[in-house]
Amino acid sequence: MAKKKGASASPFVPVDEQPYPIPENWCWVKFSKIIELISGRDAALADCNSEGLGIPYILGASNIENDTFTIERWIEAPQVISKKGDILLSVKGTIGKLYIQQEEKVNISRQIMAIRPTQILKNKLAYLFLQSVSDELRAAGNGLIPGISRVDILDKIFPFMPLPEQQRIVDRIESLFAKLDEAKEKAQAVVDGFELRKSAILHKAFTGELTEKWRKEHGVGLDSWETKTSKELFDYVTSGSRGWAQYYSETGAVFVRMGNLDHGTIKLDFSDIQHVRLPDKAEGQRSLLQKNDILISITADVGMVGLVQEMNYEAYINQHIALARPNNENNPEFIAWYLVSDVGLRQMQGKQRGATKVGLGLDDIRSLQLSMPQILEQKEVVAILNKLMNKEQQAKSAAEAVLTQIDTMKKSILARAFRGELGTNDPAEESAAELIKSICSN
Repeated sequence: MAKKKGASASPFVPVDEQPYPIPENWCWVKFSKIIELISGRDAALADCNSEGLGIPYILGASNIENDTFTIERWIEAPQVISKKGDILLSVKGTIGKLYIQQEEKVNISRQIMAIRPTQILKNKLAYLFLQSVSDELRAAGNGLIPGISRVDILDKIFPFMPLPEQQRIVDRIESLFAKLDEAKEKAQAVVDGFELRKSAILHKAFTGELTEKWRKEHGVGLDSWETKTSKELFDYVTSGSRGWAQYYSETGAVFVRMGNLDHGTIKLDFSDIQHVRLPDKAEGQRSLLQKNDILISITADVGMVGLVQEMNYEAYINQHIALARPNNENNPEFIAWYLVSDVGLRQMQGKQRGATKVGLGLDDIRSLQLSMPQILEQKEVVAILNKLMNKEQQAKSAAEAVLTQIDTMKKSILARAFRGELGTNDPAEESAAELIKSICSN
C-alpha cells in the first residue's frame, strides 16, 4: 500500500510500531523530530595546543569519564562546535559514554556526536533517555565497523510527555539515583578496602598480635617465637624442569604454571589448566607434587604463593615455580600464609637479583628466615586467620552483589520512567501530542 502524502513527515510513531503502552497524555514520537544531531569533524592535532588557548577540543571517549569532561587540547579555529547543554555521545572507540556539556563551546571530533534537544525536550531527560537505550546503541555499534551511526540515534522513538512531567521525571530519577549512589559508594569502599584489610590481618597474624589473647590464656610469651631458616622448615626444595611443551596434552597430569598462583592468597587457581603426559623416566618426575607442598613463583612476578591442600590428582610445576616441602614439625598452612604476608613477601622481594631478569634462586628460598611460634599457636593463628579471611571475603562478595544490584536497579528505574511508572504523571495535564503539533505547525 502506498504511503499517504506527507506521512513520512509526521513526528508521530504509528500505533503498530509503538513498543509498549504509555500514559494517555503522552505520545510516541520520532526522536529525530525533537533533537538536532551534530556529527564531529577531526582537527589536525598540529593545530591544537595544550596551553588553554582557543576553544576546547574533545578528541574522543577518553575525555569522558563518570559524567565529567577532561580538556587536554584547545584549538583556535572553530571546527564543529557543540554548545552548553548539548549531550556529547562517544560513537567510536569506547562507544556509549555520555556527558551533558557545561562549557559554552567545544570542538568535537568524529568520535563524538552532539545531541541538541529542541525547546520542548529537557536536556537532562534526553540524557537519561540515552542512558536507558545505551545497551541498544552499543549493540548496534558493535558490527563489522564498530561505531554508532547517525541512523542508530535518529531512528530511535521517544515516549514524549508534557514539559512539567519531564521535569518531575528528572527530579524523581535524580532523587532515586542519589540514594543508590550513596549505597554504591559505601559498597565500593568495602570492595576497594578488601586487600588493605586482608594485608592488615596477615601482618597481625605474623607479628604475634592476632594470638596475643591466646598466649595470655595459655601462659605463653612472644619470646616463644623462634627464628628458623627454610633449611629447618623444609625437607625438600626444587623447581620445575624446562622443555615441557613437548609433553603438552589435552588430558593427563596437571601442569602448574605462574597463572595458577596469585598474590594475597594461598589457593591455587585452576580456572585455566594445562595438562601434560610425562614419560615414566622423565627428569621432571622430581617435581611431582604432594599434599602440603608450598609453591612459590621465582621469576618475573616474584612471591606469589600457593599451597597444595588436596592431592587427588597428579601434578607437576614448571621452571618458574619453586616447590618447598615442609617437614612434619610445622603447620604448612601457617608457613604458606606467612610467605603471603608483608612480613614474608618483603623478605622474598629483597632477595630478587639480576640486572635484566628479576628472580629468585633455590638458595634464596632455602635461606628465608621465618619467626615461628610453637605448633599449637601455629594452628591457632591459622584458625583465626581463616575465620577472619572468610568473613572479609563474605563482606566483599556481599558488597559486589550490591554493586551489581544497583546497576540493575538503575536500569529498572530508567525503564519504568519512560513507561510512566514512577507515579509522577498528572493525567489532567494537556496532552503532549498538542505540544508536538503546536511546534510542528510553527
